[in-house]
Amino acid sequence: MDFNEFVSTLKNEHPPQGIPRQLEALWHDGKGNWKKAHDIADGPSDLLSSRVHAYLHRKEGDIWNADYWYKRASEPRPNISLEQEWEMLVKRILKV
Repeated sequence: MDFNEFVSTLKNEHPPQGIPRQLEALWHDGKGNWKKAHDIADGPSDLLSSRVHAYLHRKEGDIWNADYWYKRASEPRPNISLEQEWEMLVKRILKV
């Protein structure tokens, strides 16, 4: 699946089956369901999950909490728009 195919799934009622948990969180965020996205991202402690979690808190406007999760992900907070960060994370997970 490439980025455009992933974006086209946002019109569906459910995320694509078999996608990674982090991508599922971003799918729900892309649908406007931040809470569901956060519920999925909250828990796993691997670097990629922490990175998605950081993005979600940045989007929420909780910068202190976002910075905590960026640190857990071993990455600085990016100086790009939220839309660009979402796209970058989706592409990273899809390895596009």
